[in-house]
Amino acid sequence: MLTKLRARTSEESGFTLVELLIVIAILGVLAGVVVFSVAGVQDDSQTAACKTEASTVRAASEAYYVKNKEYVDGPGLKTAKLLGSNPALVTVNVAADKKSYSLAYVTPCSGTP
Repeated sequence: MLTKLRARTSEESGFTLVELLIVIAILGVLAGVVVFSVAGVQDDSQTAACKTEASTVRAASEAYYVKNKEYVDGPGLKTAKLLGSNPALVTVNVAADKKSYSLAYVTPCSGTP
């Protein structure tokens, strides 16, 4: 009877607890790498969006200046139908004489436009 039990146990196949824990640990490390790499891609896309909006606002401001001989703020550019919506990532600061302007990034962006 004892020989039958030993023969039966040697035929059984499956994973040991240690093997399963090693696989789970490897999957955890891979998941961690993916999460950090995706976060980096998101930061790059936010920076690109900020630069693109700043470029678009600059072009709209210059187009408005050519037509009206003065600069206007972001909502004024939308009213003049040079922008589809008010700038969300860039603020347009117009000088008192309306002959110059500057751009400033809003919170999620960093650096100088």
